Amino acid sequence: MRALALVALSVLAACGGDAPAADVEAEVAADTALLNADALRIGGFALAAATDEPWRDAWHLPARVTNDPGAAQPLGSIVEGRVLEVRVYPGDRVREGQVLVAIHSHEVMDARQRLVAARAAAISADSNAAVAEQAVARGERLLAAKAVAVAELERLRAARTAAVAARDAAHAEHERAEGYIKHLLGDGPTGDADEHAALLRAPFDGVVTGRDVQPGQVVLVGQSLVSVARDASLGVLLRLPEEAVASVRVGEPVRFRVPAYAGRDFEARVTRIAPVVDSLSRAVEVWARGSAESQRLLRAEMTADAELLGADGARTLVVPAEAVQLMEGDTVVVKGTRLGEGMLLEAQRVRVGRRTSLRAEILSGLSAGDSVVALGAALAKAEILKRQGAGEGGHH
Repeated sequence: MRALALVALSVLAACGGDAPAADVEAEVAADTALLNADALRIGGFALAAATDEPWRDAWHLPARVTNDPGAAQPLGSIVEGRVLEVRVYPGDRVREGQVLVAIHSHEVMDARQRLVAARAAAISADSNAAVAEQAVARGERLLAAKAVAVAELERLRAARTAAVAARDAAHAEHERAEGYIKHLLGDGPTGDADEHAALLRAPFDGVVTGRDVQPGQVVLVGQSLVSVARDASLGVLLRLPEEAVASVRVGEPVRFRVPAYAGRDFEARVTRIAPVVDSLSRAVEVWARGSAESQRLLRAEMTADAELLGADGARTLVVPAEAVQLMEGDTVVVKGTRLGEGMLLEAQRVRVGRRTSLRAEILSGLSAGDSVVALGAALAKAEILKRQGAGEGGHH
């Protein structure tokens, strides 16, 4: 038999003070409580309706804003040497040809010396070829005047052929030396870079996604220095619990927020799910590409709070996960009914099915449209327990 008690519209224990003049008395069951307007305001209670909808697994996860790791291109060192400076950080936007890293290397000094020598050799070869050409022209005039033998002219022509070949070889060597310097320094201004430094430049417009070395570090040829993504494709990187992987597919929506834009939802869609589970955390990395708005407003390495939704399943009755409470060994939700400016709270036993961090499936005990306390459910339960304690005390 339900124990009945006469109670006034109560306030939370923390409220104290007098009840408002509009207080009314009501006959309520022991598993209920009445809250007045002050209690509602102080407790910050909010109602949510039980809804009949397709079940979607959902996870509330910490996340990080990143550029698409799959779009990043690692840029390796072209020389062996010591890193003088790294001019970029992850998230920096770069232009094609921009200097990213400077590396002190003896190869640059040697290459510059070879270029100087090759330039001098080319100039000398040009001069020798010109002299040989002039000698042949003079020999031909003398032969016409019968002042020189044919054999002498043939000798001059052979010398010219050799001089021209030497000139071509010298120019080819000069071009190779220039090409190697260009390989070491890149195509563009060097600015205030050390004259013995090899310069790593951005191969295209993009965004820096990784910085793998620091000034002073010795690097080898081919060692990754920085990574650059051609497409500035920002998104969110999440670590999904192993047991949830089967419920998530590429293309599923993700909603997330960042501290810089408090209260503002950003959208993304899953584009990649890692093929392996991390052996330590037992989690799987999931990357979701952000919307155009997030591309415009956000920056890499921002922290985020994300909600990942799985695929639609069969329809079922759903309430917010925080609405489900444990009360004296029973699983309950607290139903809320507005009474003027107050609210009647009633603990309702329920049977819960599947749960995520955001939602709970109700198998029995509620109907679609029932209002339950979501925000402040634990406080609502405490009010009912306090009411029960007061009622039991009154019977002793």
